Amino acid sequence: MENLLLINIAKHVDLSEEEKQIVLNQFETASFKNKEILLKPGQIGDWAYFVQQGIIRNYTIDENATEHVLSFASPGWWIADMYSFLAGKPSNSYIEVIDDAEVYIITKDKQEELYKLVPKTERFFRILIENSLIANQQRLVDKLSLSAEERYENFAKKYPEVKNCLPQKHIASYIGVTPEFFSKMKSKLLRNK
Repeated sequence: MENLLLINIAKHVDLSEEEKQIVLNQFETASFKNKEILLKPGQIGDWAYFVQQGIIRNYTIDENATEHVLSFASPGWWIADMYSFLAGKPSNSYIEVIDDAEVYIITKDKQEELYKLVPKTERFFRILIENSLIANQQRLVDKLSLSAEERYENFAKKYPEVKNCLPQKHIASYIGVTPEFFSKMKSKLLRNK
């Protein structure tokens, strides 16, 4: 199996073979089963996950017990509670495996150490955080200005490899509609094609 982590890093910085080995040594690998909770509200999420295989989601639950999906990570994607990871504060969200996953894990401390050992990685992680900030701001703008159909189309473009693998209730939550509305909307979209 090709190493998606090194491929992901190579999109932004060039590493020597020695630097690649140093990077890999800073990460742990783990396998998780469907429905495993990796982070709960109140815990400090001082680790970030890079998905080699499987699907993971990050979500919150409001006072009405309604889930709100914040993000998904499929192979080649990163996931973390960025607030908790960067600020060292207790999380207010969950991270859950929704398809058996193999991941690389880096702690905040190991990431800081990696910056010293391979300075190029600081640039890599800065680019990731910038891209995450841009994506989150665009998602907020989309939520305020686009229809549910347009938000679904954006979701399908952003996550083409997982849109048919996810339960509809998770997609509905991500785009900000009820599962019932999503089902009707999707049927309408299919009829209009």
